[in-house]
Amino acid sequence: MGGMVFPDPETAGTDGLVAVGGDLQPDTLLVAYGQGIFPWYLQGQPILWWSPDPRMVLFADEFHFSRRLARRLKQPRYRFSWDEAFHEVIRACAEPRDDEGGTWILPEMMVAYECLHELGHAHSMEVWEGNELIGGLYGVLLNHIFFAESMFSRRTDGSKMALARLVERARGEKWRLIDCQFYTAHLASLGAREIPRADFLAIVRGG
Repeated sequence: MGGMVFPDPETAGTDGLVAVGGDLQPDTLLVAYGQGIFPWYLQGQPILWWSPDPRMVLFADEFHFSRRLARRLKQPRYRFSWDEAFHEVIRACAEPRDDEGGTWILPEMMVAYECLHELGHAHSMEVWEGNELIGGLYGVLLNHIFFAESMFSRRTDGSKMALARLVERARGEKWRLIDCQFYTAHLASLGAREIPRADFLAIVRGG
């Protein structure tokens, strides 16, 4: 496999910046994820590659199914799918949020992950109400780790339902964990937690 040669992520500072520059070709992205590194940058910046310490992760058995969420998942008006609308999901995730000034999912990022999807490495979970896509998420599945990239919601609990169905898939397919990258209170309320980067990288490396 080709792609960039990255520094050892364990040598990065606590902010997690591993490397600057490079490209978003499939081989580069797969090498990065295989080492616990992901790209994140804003318009006008070079490509920035990260492996933060600590790392926010979700172990499937630790996901918090609230009673309200469990009831909602059983309602027949909702339908769930896997890889049925990847392009629509990534575009929905790229839409500006009310609390954000823009998006980090730039056009070249969408092209890159759509290419990974076509190659069978990037996947999406969708939530439908009738014919309307109301929630979803996407990420990269590699070596039984799902590297979650972004999620969106257009109705109450849309993204939570997508994550819940992803967790069920993770349990069924015995994924090692779902990578959430950085801490958020929302993810913590659902059972995600921070672990030391060294522990995360040991899992990525199969330890």
